[in-house]
Amino acid sequence: MMNLNDERKNRISYSLLTVIYKFSENDKQTRYYGTDTPLFSSEIHMIRAIKEEEGIHITGLANKLGVTKGAVSQIVNKLDKKGFIIKETDLNNKSKLTIKLTPKGEIADANHVKLHKKFDALINNILKEASNEEIKFLKNFLDKVKDEIEDFEEKLTE
Repeated sequence: MMNLNDERKNRISYSLLTVIYKFSENDKQTRYYGTDTPLFSSEIHMIRAIKEEEGIHITGLANKLGVTKGAVSQIVNKLDKKGFIIKETDLNNKSKLTIKLTPKGEIADANHVKLHKKFDALINNILKEASNEEIKFLKNFLDKVKDEIEDFEEKLTE
């Protein structure tokens, strides 16, 4: 007969929560991304968003990332102080600032992209023996879990 601990370890939900926890713990750590300055996850993702649309404004970043303009402003100010971005007055609208990466920001972004490619390779290696049907099932499963978690979170805030 299986004991309670073995039963728990065999549950997919337990495995999934363990993976989520490991990612969460990993996400809390700062990384240098090839520079001399540590960055939090929110900061490197802001750098990536700026790289994707160089010259973007605070409002554009907020819309793109789905966060408040205040949150964007705080991170942008930190990145400016750390030397990863430059804020310039928009030539077409003097009341707005455009945001661009510095060479240091470019280095951090390039190393962040490399990290994602390494993660992609890790996942591809794990799935190399999987059939197309298994991969399709896994993708559908993860998409459904994501959607259900979003619905679940909404119900918790009601």
